[in-house]
Amino acid sequence: MTSEITFLLSGVVFGLSGGLTPGPLLTLVISETLKHGVKEGIKIAIVPLLSDLPIVLCSVYIIARLANVHYIIGTIALLGTIFLIYLGYESIVFKGIELNIQQIKPQSIRKGLITNFLNPNPYLFWISVGAPTVIKASKVSLTAAILFIMFMYIFLVGSKMMTAVIIGKSRVFLKSKNYIYTIKVLGIILFIFAFIFFRESLKSFGIL
Repeated sequence: MTSEITFLLSGVVFGLSGGLTPGPLLTLVISETLKHGVKEGIKIAIVPLLSDLPIVLCSVYIIARLANVHYIIGTIALLGTIFLIYLGYESIVFKGIELNIQQIKPQSIRKGLITNFLNPNPYLFWISVGAPTVIKASKVSLTAAILFIMFMYIFLVGSKMMTAVIIGKSRVFLKSKNYIYTIKVLGIILFIFAFIFFRESLKSFGIL
């Protein structure tokens, strides 16, 4: 049960990081909220639930097929380390968001899907971090793997929806200390996960 809770908490951290850290989709959530209201922002927030399934399935399938090729898994873990360090660094140096909003017709779901499909981050995350974590969790139990994915998307989508609601009430939130400090703390936690992935990489290469 302890191991399952560990994967659940990992899902929470990755979900919050993906949901709150600035990126193409969050920018679209904020801009649609400011231009057209909270409802349109929430439509963007749920886009990962519509667009990520094929990415998740393909990534898990590929990594599962390679699970016994240790040097490939080691290389993927090393790529995951680099990706997490990049995300952590971007979070730690984060200073707030400023947007130049133009009034145009809302097409939230369509724009959100296009933005997410063209955004490299979901592909990079699931190949280098998400899928290996799901495979590792599945070795503990199916429940652990399900909890990781479920809580990741609950907090990924939920945090974007929360951002839309808060932005609908106050634009100051984007530059607030609470938001900035939250992103910085998530950045530090991502560095911890990067260290864990680096250790896994060394183990796969037979160095540890």
